[in-house]
Amino acid sequence: QVQLVESGGGLVQPGGSLSLSCAASGFTLDDYAIGWFRQAPGKEREGVSCISSRDGNTYYADSVKGRFTISRDNAKNTVYLQLNSLKPEDTAVYYCAVNSLYYRSSWCSSGEREYDYWGQGTQVTVSS
Repeated sequence: QVQLVESGGGLVQPGGSLSLSCAASGFTLDDYAIGWFRQAPGKEREGVSCISSRDGNTYYADSVKGRFTISRDNAKNTVYLQLNSLKPEDTAVYYCAVNSLYYRSSWCSSGEREYDYWGQGTQVTVSS
């Protein structure tokens, strides 16, 4: 059974950092593309970052480029999203998701419809 569990969210002051984790079970994480998404209150869910399986290609939304970093620890079957220089507008529920269709591909996407398994989300609140 495919399962994704996010953790690491919390309350942080502007300019602070958080490290989010997405632990996978039921599949080998580095065989498939993983995406990170977020949804703020009253807004649609948006793609933040993704990492491909075969060669670790990454994508970042313009709003987080230079501040967020996605990485993967294959031994732990976990993907991370490092959030630095956080802003109040980064406040949202953050989700990880996997595309189980493209095996060992250089592809990843910021489109949520491309992903078929999702975690339950972790809340990130940036406030002073």
